[in-house]
Amino acid sequence: MHYEIRVDGHMSDTLTETFPELDHVVIRGQTVLFGKVVDEAHLYGLLARLRSLGLRVVEMRPTPR
Repeated sequence: MHYEIRVDGHMSDTLTETFPELDHVVIRGQTVLFGKVVDEAHLYGLLARLRSLGLRVVEMRPTPR
């Protein structure tokens, strides 16, 4: 399954490197992380990583490939 996770603000290169399994793009003041999420445990791990870095998730949704 593929997901798109929108984070408030512009994530630095150092922060985006924390998510090597996801691609990213900055759109209108938000960083959009996107890519394949293996399973629910992987998804919760990504969210925990975002939270531990103090990042605010604005939107998260599954996307068609």
